Amino acid sequence: MELKEDVRKIKALADENRLAVMLSLQNGEKCACVLLDELNITQPTLSHHMRLLCDSGLVVGRKEGKWMHYSISSEGTAAFKEMINAYMPEAQKKKQLRNCNCC
Repeated sequence: MELKEDVRKIKALADENRLAVMLSLQNGEKCACVLLDELNITQPTLSHHMRLLCDSGLVVGRKEGKWMHYSISSEGTAAFKEMINAYMPEAQKKKQLRNCNCC
């Protein structure tokens, strides 16, 4: 378990704008220009947020012309979920226990 890498992934989501980006990308790939309009932030600010999300592995980017297009990385989100489960395995057990008929 790489604690520093895990912290980087968690910090990538610890911001209102980056969470908004993740929500926006749930509908598919988006150009940076669309994200700029949706978030109402400056281009340097968006670049900063996208760098952190890409470095964490949660988002991937591809260049098309002068614009970057971003999408959620299925591999990155699977790794993130696995990491969270490593720290909180009891959450999975409790979830399984709640599937009973008594509560």
